[in-house]
Amino acid sequence: MQSDPDKLLKKHHNLTQSDNRKVTSHVQRESGDWHLNTLMIEDCETPFKYRRKQLYKSLKGQRVNLTYYPSTESIAGIEMEIMSVVRIKIA
Repeated sequence: MQSDPDKLLKKHHNLTQSDNRKVTSHVQRESGDWHLNTLMIEDCETPFKYRRKQLYKSLKGQRVNLTYYPSTESIAGIEMEIMSVVRIKIA
């Protein structure tokens, strides 16, 4: 039986799975009814972003498994690369 990330990766070719990655920074901020979460991962300069309905415990220092795809976001008129997280789980 295939696990959830395997099914997602097979179905969506742009997705990437990274396992056992260390979180160096985790910021949560409110945006309407949602909480925007931004992670910085060790040895990676691109932020990983996802939304949740509720606050979550800090992941700083934790090792996580991520399923994500590359995306861009316009901030103050400047295009920045981000990684949009589809699935995150503590390793």
